[in-house]
Amino acid sequence: MPGAGDRGGVKRKPKNAKRTLLRIIKYMAVYKWVVVALVIVAFLSNIGNLMGPQLAGEAIGVVEEGFKQGVGKIDMPSVTRYALLMIVFYVGSTLLSFLVGIGMARVGRRIANHMRRDVFRKLMVMPVSYFDRNQAGDIISRVSYDVDVVTMSLSSDVVQIITSFVTVVGSFIMMIIVSPPMVLCMIFIIPVSVWYTRMMSKKTRPLYSKRSAAYGTMNGFAEEMFSGQKTILAYANEDRVTDNFSAINRAAAEAYKNSDGLGVTMGPTIGMINNFGLSAIGMGGAVLYLMKIVGLEQISKFVLYSRKFSGPINEISNIINEIYSALAAAERVFEFLDEPEEPADVEDAALLENCRGQVRVEDVSFGYVPGKVILKNIDLKAEPGQTIAIVGPTGAGKTTIINLLMRFYDVNSGNIYVDGREARQYTLDSLRRSYAMVLQDTWVFNGTIFDNIAYGKENATEEEVVAAAKAAMIHGYIMRLPQGYKTVISEDGGNISKGQKQLLTIARAMLYDTSMLILDEATSNVDTTTERQVQAAIRGLMRGKTSFVIAHRLSTVQNADRILVIDHGNLIEQGSHEELMAMKGFYYKLYASQYE
Repeated sequence: MPGAGDRGGVKRKPKNAKRTLLRIIKYMAVYKWVVVALVIVAFLSNIGNLMGPQLAGEAIGVVEEGFKQGVGKIDMPSVTRYALLMIVFYVGSTLLSFLVGIGMARVGRRIANHMRRDVFRKLMVMPVSYFDRNQAGDIISRVSYDVDVVTMSLSSDVVQIITSFVTVVGSFIMMIIVSPPMVLCMIFIIPVSVWYTRMMSKKTRPLYSKRSAAYGTMNGFAEEMFSGQKTILAYANEDRVTDNFSAINRAAAEAYKNSDGLGVTMGPTIGMINNFGLSAIGMGGAVLYLMKIVGLEQISKFVLYSRKFSGPINEISNIINEIYSALAAAERVFEFLDEPEEPADVEDAALLENCRGQVRVEDVSFGYVPGKVILKNIDLKAEPGQTIAIVGPTGAGKTTIINLLMRFYDVNSGNIYVDGREARQYTLDSLRRSYAMVLQDTWVFNGTIFDNIAYGKENATEEEVVAAAKAAMIHGYIMRLPQGYKTVISEDGGNISKGQKQLLTIARAMLYDTSMLILDEATSNVDTTTERQVQAAIRGLMRGKTSFVIAHRLSTVQNADRILVIDHGNLIEQGSHEELMAMKGFYYKLYASQYE
């Protein structure tokens, strides 16, 4: 799968390639002695390669001297010895190269493992707002593909850069030793090659970022369409989705063509420049030979070293493209690692222990986007054990209140108190552990039914899990499965119905021993008959707990101690069901519209 080094379709250059490279080096520093050893081995490997032209030149020199003395005067044992030494050095060099390649591949895998651990740890401390702003496909891309790109670059490109550097420097030194006059014949290719490489890198770097952004957009779109496949089929939108994907795919292909189309010209152009240098060496060497300044031995050595000198330059020009692609991928990973985390606990934050469940919301206003207020001056009070229902039309701000109670977001103004202390004065972990939640969007993971129910309670016993399942009215269904509580739920619960997933999450909440409870449309995915049973179970679950219930079906909240009516972010009415009906206001009309 082609690159995902950037994301979101925004044209941009890497912010700081040098800084990104330094951060990659920090990951490598953990294995610095292994890397140093591999660099030494790579150096020795290249020394072996550099001995080849020297030995070949010596053999040619012996042959040339033999011809000068007459036919049959060639010292064949010496020629054979040089040939055997060449074989030994080349074979040894190859074996050392294999060792370096294997070693760097292992270092790369360990660094990838380290980076993925860091990314996943970061995921666990990211605020909910980050996941609201970013597509799942983008986040998955950073964890998987981007890290892989960096790993592949470390495994191959770093070794090649080291090898090429040693070869270029070593070859140049040997050429000076062999014949300084001949160096003047090809010295012009060095500044030309450097200038061309720098010029092309400036052009290709932003193109690789743009390419990565285009492929990231395509990945995110594909992930969204896969998750919504049933909806697409139900609305017969296959053709429109296909057309949209084709447009995104064309944009990605165009970005790929622009980046790689320019990038692939670097190698052949550098090769052409090097060929000009080789031609200059040939002509200059011939002139020097006729002037008896150099012999065939020196010319042969110099030509072989010049090929070793120019070859890596050509390789480096190709590797540069891959390195910039890897830097773009690494930059995305580091950008994620640098994202703001959830607010740290205040100094001397208290643990919310033995929570009674008294909650006060005082004059709270909040908006997800600066300048756009969702909730306006909300006040509510919940005494321990009370049930507070929150009702209102879609988009009124009901779920936003729950987000603030759980501190998924912090209020813009006002305060929320739990047991008389401002919520931000508690540790975030202890505050959230004081709530059990059952949401409309159910979540189950790949594992057994037992594990899914026991998710919130460590070391839960079989008896506790079964009791929770019975209370949630799902025990009978579980026992009808071939493996009962050991039945494995597939990824995202694809092998059970939405209603059954809802019941599992209710059983999970029943097992979780907390003082406060949040129910967000907790029975929205069960049928009417099951709903009545679950409502009875939920009433048992809610007994003694401060409960916040969001519901669209008003019949489910008639017994709440207090009902809050939210509309356009304003708390417009509150009271018991009977009080609100007697007022004949917004709640009365809402109720009448459901049960005319």
